[in-house]
Amino acid sequence: MSQTSLLSELLQSTVLIQLLGGLVALLLFLLAALKFYVQYTTGVCNSNAKMIGKTVIVTGANGGIGYETTLDLAKRGARVIMACRNLEVAVVARDEIARKAKNQNIVVRKLDLSSLKSVREFAEEINKTEERLDVLIHNAGMANTFSKHVTDEGLEVTMATNQYGPFLLTHLLIDLLKKSKPSRIIVVASELYRLASVNLENPNPVNSLPAYLYYVSKYANIWFTLELARRLEGTGVSANCLHPGMIDSGIWRNVPFPLNLPIKLIAKLFFKNPEQGAQTSVHLAVSDEVDGMNGKYFMDCREHNLSSGAKDMEKAKKYWEICEELVQLKPTDPRI
Repeated sequence: MSQTSLLSELLQSTVLIQLLGGLVALLLFLLAALKFYVQYTTGVCNSNAKMIGKTVIVTGANGGIGYETTLDLAKRGARVIMACRNLEVAVVARDEIARKAKNQNIVVRKLDLSSLKSVREFAEEINKTEERLDVLIHNAGMANTFSKHVTDEGLEVTMATNQYGPFLLTHLLIDLLKKSKPSRIIVVASELYRLASVNLENPNPVNSLPAYLYYVSKYANIWFTLELARRLEGTGVSANCLHPGMIDSGIWRNVPFPLNLPIKLIAKLFFKNPEQGAQTSVHLAVSDEVDGMNGKYFMDCREHNLSSGAKDMEKAKKYWEICEELVQLKPTDPRI
């Protein structure tokens, strides 16, 4: 090889290395900018409101943003009912929260939102034992990737957990909420709703990819909230929904190995932590700023715009009627 050819190859290698170095530097800069953006645009609930004398239900309260929401409300003096599927884990979380918040008025109740039977049993116990319910926070959620499951009642499990269980629970507790007015219903939705839509011709998509159905369920949450708010006008009960942000929480536990590895890495480095993710839920539960607000969507403790499809009230009403059938409302059940 001639000296000229060798020099040419060395120059080309040097340019390539510099190019790759520049791309790596650009990538690191973008990742750092993303981290900065997440950290410094995160909304914070600045309300000092106390919740002494008030009762709150938080579903999925034993981990993630549900845990942090429960902890914050307990520190404000609320009686918090932790509605959880796994009682053993929930009791451990309850004891930790009670110690941190210096509040022993925290109870654990069994609730599996994927089971309509469990929802009815939970609601029956609450209506028998509780004199009031000031805030109902639909926080629990699940996200599967590929594994398809159908509940004993014939519902796709992601939709049952994220939408149909909360829909039934709201009906069964609505009288207690009205009795305790002014009261609030809070639904944890997600900006990921923008990646999907609800097919009114197939509201129980048992053969669809579960990973996609998480997005569908969040779209459904928004229609549910908006129609719920419309129906509750003038009752003293408000309903709002929210996007908590991209959270490093347990919801990703159902993603299989090895797909969960990059998700976990990205989540740890760039997503909000659960305490940050709980801020908007807490804001909607306690802040005087949202008094009188109904049927709104929040992000980082501020009202945020929805897509035109998500605001289609005619379709939201039709979907509500479909939900009534899917959850098998009985003639004796409260209607909203």
